[in-house]
Amino acid sequence: MKLSTPWLALLCGALAAQAWAAEPESCRKIRFADIGWTDIAATTGLASAVLQGLGYQPSTQLASEPIAFTGLKNQQIDVYLGYWVPSQTPAITPFLQAKALQVLPEPNLSGAKYTLAVPNQLAEQGLRTFADIARFRKQLDGKIYGIESGSQGNAIIKRMIANNDFGLKGFTLVESSESGMLAAVSRAIRQKRMVVFLAWEPHPMNYLMRLSYLAGGDQAFGAEYGGSKVYTVVANGFMQRCPNAGKLISQLRFSLDMENQVMNAILKRIPPARAARQWLQANPQPLERWLDGVSSFDGKPGLPAVQAYLRQGEGNGP
Repeated sequence: MKLSTPWLALLCGALAAQAWAAEPESCRKIRFADIGWTDIAATTGLASAVLQGLGYQPSTQLASEPIAFTGLKNQQIDVYLGYWVPSQTPAITPFLQAKALQVLPEPNLSGAKYTLAVPNQLAEQGLRTFADIARFRKQLDGKIYGIESGSQGNAIIKRMIANNDFGLKGFTLVESSESGMLAAVSRAIRQKRMVVFLAWEPHPMNYLMRLSYLAGGDQAFGAEYGGSKVYTVVANGFMQRCPNAGKLISQLRFSLDMENQVMNAILKRIPPARAARQWLQANPQPLERWLDGVSSFDGKPGLPAVQAYLRQGEGNGP
């Protein structure tokens, strides 16, 4: 049967409407995990700002690594944007072996690093490698500063101490939050005391402090100063249940510079979603890639919806 022009127009319109089909109501609320690291707050803020522009209702739950992975397993959390490889691999491996969650195949960030560091003045005095730490035991007061309890970075340091790797037997790991660790390191630098601490990039510490990453820790943190990639983890079935939100999540790609800038704003006590929104208002270039083929929650083209959202006033972000 040959269709007339009006019928063809109607058919094309129906197909277009189907292509921009609205997401199920159960997908409106997208739940993120944040383990208390500023880089994850930044990327979660960026994703949340875009989802808000699309008409979703994102929320963030602060949790330790084990609780975040358990939440994904139990489908109490939908998305985690901060799986650092290789440092968090031991924590997530049991969940992967049980097929309890899904890691998306492409990293959302490359070029990251995660290992021990010292202030530059300490490196200038000769503490440049992991093997040098023990020689400065007295000046360091036998302490290595880590982050929150339960993190894989702390677990690696504890393992080095227990195994007497690099002569570290007898050292004490000081566990704290990211902000608490950075405050302690900043005090030590101001007071010209020696300190060894867990550091990583992306993070504003890389330009707010004059620091040196320690060489020789490949067996502990991996090659290239704990060279890392960051992956996205989703709850099983999320990509199928919420394909439109899932498409956005799968297309998110961040850069070191992007994250450093958003993180710097967060450290100035700007809420993550607002910091992210302000960054996107000034730097909208990533949106076209992130929103390729993505619709708003009510089924309209996604890019214009987010652009209109960003043109609005500050509003009340999460």
